[in-house]
Amino acid sequence: MPLIKVQASVSTPNQGDVETLLKQLSTQLAQHLGKPESYVMTAFEANTPMTFAGTTEPACYVEIKSVGTMNSPQTQAMSQNFCEQLETALGVPKQRIYIEFADAKGMMWGWNGSTFG
Repeated sequence: MPLIKVQASVSTPNQGDVETLLKQLSTQLAQHLGKPESYVMTAFEANTPMTFAGTTEPACYVEIKSVGTMNSPQTQAMSQNFCEQLETALGVPKQRIYIEFADAKGMMWGWNGSTFG
């Protein structure tokens, strides 16, 4: 049910680095939300054309979605953690990363032929 999707304007890193990043994001998201990692999905899209502050310098857009509610301390901790990680892994400055946090109703999230609500 938790999802973290990263879209970045940077070139695609090598496959091993992408897999490492996705596995780290998966583990960290599960820990932040207190949910089993067996339900976490990660996705990464590079070479996404985007602007931020009117320039095409490296930038990222991140979506974090989860069934249930996220609170302010959780989202603040995730923002700090994931911005630092993406800056290190992709070379995108933290001030050029937006993260959208979205709570999902269980009935609006499908899996395994059913929903979570």
